[in-house]
Amino acid sequence: MKKAVAYYRVSIDRQGKSGLGLEAQQMAVQRFTEAQGYDIAAEYTEVESGRKSKRPQLLAALTQCRKERATLIIAKLDRLGRNVAFISNLMESRVEFKAVDNPHATKVMLHMLAAFAEHEAEQISIRTKEALGAAKRRGVELGKHGHVLGKKNKTAADTFALAMRPIIEELKGQGFTTVRAIRDELNARNVPTYRNDGQKWHIPNVYALLKRISK
Repeated sequence: MKKAVAYYRVSIDRQGKSGLGLEAQQMAVQRFTEAQGYDIAAEYTEVESGRKSKRPQLLAALTQCRKERATLIIAKLDRLGRNVAFISNLMESRVEFKAVDNPHATKVMLHMLAAFAEHEAEQISIRTKEALGAAKRRGVELGKHGHVLGKKNKTAADTFALAMRPIIEELKGQGFTTVRAIRDELNARNVPTYRNDGQKWHIPNVYALLKRISK
């Protein structure tokens, strides 16, 4: 029987939100390995936030794959395929892998997904910086964590929210639905805040942005 090592990835914020929490991943991998004639030698679970770049459990899984001459089995490709750290580690390992939701995916496909994700993040950052620059040129004054100061800046704040709307809608469509999850992903993609001076996104300014967008 062929050997396999299972690798699961969950986020504390989004586990269960996407419909593919840990238990669902385990069931998907179990059904797949049984149908394909794999024997699971070990299972590794990564609990990580949107900003975490290190993958100790993935590295351990890849090490065991090489030792056992096993195939790495993952439950869901789409999010991992857009993670540069995952792609880098997988490419360097030379380990064979199978994705339950896309069993015919190749390493070339993973490269394409990662390249698209990097380009997408760059474009989001550019669009946001342009919106912030335009607001500042109009004399917008910004406070702590990018909050707008004074009634005179209401129009500028609305303009910034309008520029951010498609970005937020895109994130929600990808499963980032909570304030905390959106905050982490905005920071992971280096999307600048209203203040645009290196400040990170925080729960208060994300909440304020979502509230303004929903008006």
